[in-house]
Amino acid sequence: MATLREQIMRFTPAALALALLAGVTSSMSHSATPSPLDPRAAALVQQGRAALVAGKIDEAIDAYESALAIQPGHVAIYLNLAEATRKQGMQGKALHYYRQALKIDPSNQYAIAGEGAALVEKGAVEKARRNLVRLQQLCGGDCAASLELAAAIQKGPAPQVVTAEQVKPQPEVTQN
Repeated sequence: MATLREQIMRFTPAALALALLAGVTSSMSHSATPSPLDPRAAALVQQGRAALVAGKIDEAIDAYESALAIQPGHVAIYLNLAEATRKQGMQGKALHYYRQALKIDPSNQYAIAGEGAALVEKGAVEKARRNLVRLQQLCGGDCAASLELAAAIQKGPAPQVVTAEQVKPQPEVTQN
């Protein structure tokens, strides 16, 4: 018959491992609340949003980048930058900003949906579908971010437009 001391020695390591696992798992499920924006950065973000609404994409990007210089690593600034660069047609750069936001907050629904939409715009529909599955696991199929990404996937990538300058033949000089 095992004594109390033997039972404690036998089960303590397992109990400690389970307690540690439970502690780590529960702390990971509760992400930290986002830090408030510095007032100077908030003013620049507002300026950037106004410029974006007015169609001045370059000015918006400049304002967002200035805000990021004041408050580096803020998720909201990365998301705004990503949106502006997507509107500028620079999906690769937008993907970079979405991924920076996801490094900071891996479960940010807007970053996942935005990254998925940018992937669709680049033609990587299969990767965008993975983002949709991830979103549906996080918030279900009827949250705004999931519905938006599902609509973007359904629409598909925009057709590539070829301009006359791109296919304009180069003059050839030949001797007679």
